[in-house]
Amino acid sequence: MSTDVMTAPAPAVARPAGPAIAVLGVIGAGQMGKGNAHVCALAGLTVVLLDVRQDLLDRAVATMGRNMERQVNRGLITAGDRAAALARVATSTDYAAFADCDLVIEAATEKEEVKRAIFRALIPHLKAGCMIASNTSSISITRLGAATGRPEKFIGMHFMNPVPVMKLMEVIRGIATDEPTFQAAMALAERLGKTTAVAEDFPAFIVNRILVPMINEAVYALYEGVGSVVAIDNALRLGANHPMGPLELADFIGLDTCLSIMQVLYEGLSDSKYRPCPLLVKYVEAGWLGRKSGRGFYDYTQDPPRPTR
Repeated sequence: MSTDVMTAPAPAVARPAGPAIAVLGVIGAGQMGKGNAHVCALAGLTVVLLDVRQDLLDRAVATMGRNMERQVNRGLITAGDRAAALARVATSTDYAAFADCDLVIEAATEKEEVKRAIFRALIPHLKAGCMIASNTSSISITRLGAATGRPEKFIGMHFMNPVPVMKLMEVIRGIATDEPTFQAAMALAERLGKTTAVAEDFPAFIVNRILVPMINEAVYALYEGVGSVVAIDNALRLGANHPMGPLELADFIGLDTCLSIMQVLYEGLSDSKYRPCPLLVKYVEAGWLGRKSGRGFYDYTQDPPRPTR
């Protein structure tokens, strides 16, 4: 007689649906913040964009309009889509404008003390159910979430630059992030047409844990005289089929951002292999931050840009 026992398949475990997001706030009208606002407005969300000065906000909205116009010209969106998206974006210099938001994304500079100060100013103006996301590329989500007083509603949503073009979003849960907040972040990513990579809350997560040490090593190769700027960039572009050389990419990201990420890795993992290259430190001290300052490993005041070493 058969001893096989037929059992019914286990029922699928239902995941809790995340809270609906209709109104979204973005803090910071820089490269990442205006990119976040751009994609969210095109996805049909009402967006409130905040920065410290109205002229910065006006420039950001104008840039969003030009970038959307390029999408119209490429047939990616219609002129009507562009007009409707821009109409959904409101700007403010007052945190009180976030009173009706369901989610606020912080996209400020990659400095923990700056982010903590922003959260202190933000929290009193949020409704009880509002979630908070940080676009940090390296800083502990658990630690940032603890600073908000609502860590269960805090999550990392690391968009890639430029946001309207790059498909990836890293989603990072802090130790206290609850399941509804995680599901809301995943649903938002899907609505924005992003592919998600879920990362554990370790320094620099996935992308920058791998990418920025490679850039730092390229700076060491330059510092030690292994090759020139052009030689190093050509070697990786043509030898490894990278779309940009590592030093050109560092200029695009911002040398200050690269340095901040290396410092987070070095301090967070206590491993000498993550020590920032002294040449990278010197460039940042000199204010040579890359494209945004007009000079980094290349001089962008000339056309074409000329290597600075």
